[in-house]
Amino acid sequence: MFNFEAERRRMVEVQLVTRGIHDPRVLNAMRNVPRHEFMPEAIRGTAYGDHALPIGESQTISQPYMVALMTELLELTGSERVLEIGTGSGYQAAVLAELCAKVYTVERIKTLAANARAALDRLGYQRVAIKTFDGTYGWKDMAPFDAILVAAGAPEIPESLVAQLREGGRMVIPVGERFSQQLVKLVKTPEGVVTDKSIPCVFVPLIGNHGWKE
Repeated sequence: MFNFEAERRRMVEVQLVTRGIHDPRVLNAMRNVPRHEFMPEAIRGTAYGDHALPIGESQTISQPYMVALMTELLELTGSERVLEIGTGSGYQAAVLAELCAKVYTVERIKTLAANARAALDRLGYQRVAIKTFDGTYGWKDMAPFDAILVAAGAPEIPESLVAQLREGGRMVIPVGERFSQQLVKLVKTPEGVVTDKSIPCVFVPLIGNHGWKE
């Protein structure tokens, strides 16, 4: 039997704290959310390793450090409405739900969206709304958002998503080539968009009308 709680505590201390994740709310969320519950049963024993893992449909659940870093860059305080593009397993949405008022998450693959909904419901994450759609369009009906997290690599920052960010809002998105990107933080100001680059990363491609073509 795996002691998932102990592995989760070790993940936080070894993979996150030592790499500079310092927001206590983010660290607490990473301790609270049972990552293994969002993964296929056959690979749950590797849930707290320092790497991304496959979840089916050629998609992945991101490395714990990347989940924590992207979340920390959003600077959430608890009252925000957050848009996530690329629901995947639902794990990132659960982490966000620990830290904000409401999460709206968009997934283009129906089977992943259904699996994520089931996992979130089973664990009691009722403040997460899921839509199956082309995520590069965002979720216009629910805009504006205080923060947007894009969990897939884009060739450029989609203007469709920038338009759905409120003034003062933050977006975190991997931008670059199809198989190699850099994490970018964007802040929407009255004078325009301010961007700041973080670390190199590799995400599955952001597929859609305002992203990569399949």
